Amino acid sequence: MTSFIIRRFLYMIPTLVIISIVSFGIIQLMPGNFTTAFKLNPRFSKETIANLEARYGLDKPWFVRYWKWVTGIITRGDFGYSLETQQPAFDALFKGRLSWTLMMSFGTLIFTWVLAIPIGIYSAIHQYSIADYTLTFFGFLGLSIPNFFLALVIIWFLVSVVNVGALGLGVGGLFDIQYINAPWSWDKFLNFLWHLWPILVVVGTAGKAGLIRYMRGQLLDTLGQQYVLTARAKGLPERVVIYKHAVRNAINPLITMLGMSLPGLFEGAFFTAIILGVPSVERAFWNALQRQDEYVIMSGLMFFAFLLMVGNLLGDLMLAWVDPRIRYD
Repeated sequence: MTSFIIRRFLYMIPTLVIISIVSFGIIQLMPGNFTTAFKLNPRFSKETIANLEARYGLDKPWFVRYWKWVTGIITRGDFGYSLETQQPAFDALFKGRLSWTLMMSFGTLIFTWVLAIPIGIYSAIHQYSIADYTLTFFGFLGLSIPNFFLALVIIWFLVSVVNVGALGLGVGGLFDIQYINAPWSWDKFLNFLWHLWPILVVVGTAGKAGLIRYMRGQLLDTLGQQYVLTARAKGLPERVVIYKHAVRNAINPLITMLGMSLPGLFEGAFFTAIILGVPSVERAFWNALQRQDEYVIMSGLMFFAFLLMVGNLLGDLMLAWVDPRIRYD
């Protein structure tokens, strides 16, 4: 197992190198650069803009800037500086945001799996019942609604229908104004939970709907296997047949999905964080894209790529842990 993990981490190195080259090259296809916005401002002369490009190295070929960026990472662990905020790119992307982003992402993950797996099992056991048809309808509905649209619907519902403003509550962000800089207290924690639930619902709806459908399909396939029919023929209780034999095998492919869902949580919250005004990594990444802050963009892309590969590795390890038939030698 140790040699397998070491090999996987070694494979990550050339993969990340290829991803970085392709990503850095694609970024250069964007029209203009960081100074484009200044060119539209008549207060900035051509000399000033030329000095800015020389200062940030934007007047050099992209492969020269890429090599300088890579050597900075290898020799100093330096991912470059944000052209917009004049601070290290990792700080511009993660400082003050990563903890909230991780909290929202893992909260969404727990919310999704805790609800989706039991619902998928119930739907499979009660195939073609009214409950199954109802869950199937809402499952397809959840898969069809874009996250940003669901966020707008929730905002409209809370503001126009519930009128939360009359209750002294706000919508969007992580806290109401009076709690932003206040020390933690029970009231602030409750206010945080009030602002957190729309995020969990919006980001987790599509994932939960897809997971319900996947769990249902896997369990239905497993219930038709010979070993399940044999267990029933032996007279085992139906609960033992389903949960000890069928579910344990049907859930294996979902464990792999669990690991690979890590970057998807960040991507799923991309527009949600913007619409709901959450100080997250996705929002900082979006701002960097708008301003063509290339080193911040590259830091974000490499972060998401690394998450995908680590998540894939964790999925394989969890699968080997729950299924004794799988071994990585």
